[in-house]
Amino acid sequence: MFRKEEYALVLDFLPHGKALEGKQEPVAQVLGESFFTLLEVALKPNISVNIFDRVYIGKDVRDKVERIRSRLTYKDLTNVGQQEVEKTVRKILTSHEQEYVGFLNRAGSINIRIHSLELLPGVGKKNLESFISEREKTPFVSFEDINNRMPHLQQVEEIILHRIIQELKAEEKYYLFVKIPPKEEGEGEGEQRRFGSDRRYSSERRFSDRGGSNYGDRNRNSYGNKY
Repeated sequence: MFRKEEYALVLDFLPHGKALEGKQEPVAQVLGESFFTLLEVALKPNISVNIFDRVYIGKDVRDKVERIRSRLTYKDLTNVGQQEVEKTVRKILTSHEQEYVGFLNRAGSINIRIHSLELLPGVGKKNLESFISEREKTPFVSFEDINNRMPHLQQVEEIILHRIIQELKAEEKYYLFVKIPPKEEGEGEGEQRRFGSDRRYSSERRFSDRGGSNYGDRNRNSYGNKY
């Protein structure tokens, strides 16, 4: 069963909506905290939010969000929204650290040529063998643990942050952390799709790239609907 975003963090708040739109209503641009889905949501009347506020966008009764208006690409974000993406991703990484540590402990190969960890900036083939060797000795327990045991790498939280930003900008062939941006969905076949698994709900879920190899342990992020 595919999962939707349940909560999102506010990137920007537009109390009167976008300029030139016929209907004026309060809207917010938000970033999903599970799959980094960029969304524009309409807020309920007389509701305002602040940047970094955590809002419920799931299927049950919502206290602030009236409806999800649309998926967004990084380029659709306002200037403010783009400026706040990095800080927002950092907050999500901090609050869900164990999920990402778990992913790094379980991540496997995409195909016979590429391991998913090689896609992380600064890892590559040079550090891959050392990374796998360390986690096989003893699974990593925190970002600090990884940083202490892999001193030749940049801080691992910075590595993941950089990768997520690249995926949000649709600059990557493979998607480890981010739901495929709208312009990517339906394009191409084989391995140029999203890889990953559900950090939170299943440590063994299998997934595919619509015909390609399976690996790792993050959610595929195909929800069976447009969000």
